[in-house]
Amino acid sequence: MIMIRSIVRPEKVDNVLSALMDAGFPAVTKMSVVGRGKQRGIKIGEITYDEIPKELLITVVKTKDKDFVIKIIINAARTGEKGSFGDGKIFISAVNEVYTVSSGIKEIDDEEPAEAEL
Repeated sequence: MIMIRSIVRPEKVDNVLSALMDAGFPAVTKMSVVGRGKQRGIKIGEITYDEIPKELLITVVKTKDKDFVIKIIINAARTGEKGSFGDGKIFISAVNEVYTVSSGIKEIDDEEPAEAEL
């Protein structure tokens, strides 16, 4: 399984969550975060804002769905056709095991690639 952590603009969160839900991936954890990217924040006049508000979305998907889910997030989080600085980042990590707390059942990952169109 794969953990996908997406840092996106706050105004794009509803777009991303809706797109994921519509594609059949409703399980998401959302947190408000602050930070800065390569541009080192925003300077307006003499003031530099280096703690820019963003939203962190975390989801775990089967390995076969990774590329499809990444495309969904990019398409929903991107500003305009080509995107712009500050649209965010997506981080991918392997997940070794997943258990449901209420039942104690270990979830299984299947390896077949998913076929999907955006």
